Amino acid sequence: MLMRINRFLAAATGISRRQADKVISSNQVTINGLPAKLIDHVTANDEVTLKKRRLFLPLSNTTLIINKPVGYVCSRNGQGSKTVYDLLPQEYQSLKPVGRLDKDSSGLLLMTDDGQLAHELTHPKFNKQKLYEVSLALMLKEEDRKKLIAGIELEDGISKLGLRPMDRTDKNWQISISEGRNRQIRRTFSALGYTVKKLHRTQFGDYKLDDLATGEIQKA
Repeated sequence: MLMRINRFLAAATGISRRQADKVISSNQVTINGLPAKLIDHVTANDEVTLKKRRLFLPLSNTTLIINKPVGYVCSRNGQGSKTVYDLLPQEYQSLKPVGRLDKDSSGLLLMTDDGQLAHELTHPKFNKQKLYEVSLALMLKEEDRKKLIAGIELEDGISKLGLRPMDRTDKNWQISISEGRNRQIRRTFSALGYTVKKLHRTQFGDYKLDDLATGEIQKA
């Protein structure tokens, strides 16, 4: 099968296509002994190397769902904090998180070595919806709910949230969003003076947390 070189790199290493483009542009990739170019295409029979190490397409990809507990960070270096890699058996240590959940948030986190899947889940053009359960410190006013739906101006652009009440307290809400900017939900509520006490992701695209226990993992 003929595929673009950045797609091959993503599938063989788990990096994103954007990261693949960077290593290709920095002359770290060769195809059959020659420097790779961004426009190149390869097959499984071509000899592709990254930093002089030959790459191979995986026989199959692995994707895991983790119910991330609060207090864990989504990186290898926790800088003193626990990381999601502390939850993974040794055979899954090469997997990479799809998107992020901040240290104070919990819920569904995908880990994969499938670069194409990671790209489709995180690139804005695919418009993958994510669902969260959010608890606020204060009751959400009706006028502020309308503002959240219409869009709140943040430093990195307009942020719109879908909201559905989870009970009659006006504090607990199911939030839907298709973007993935850093701490976007927390920053959006903060712009209107609200503090998010709990943020728990329950769905990412077609993947659902269902009844997976906190700290547990399962194959997707």
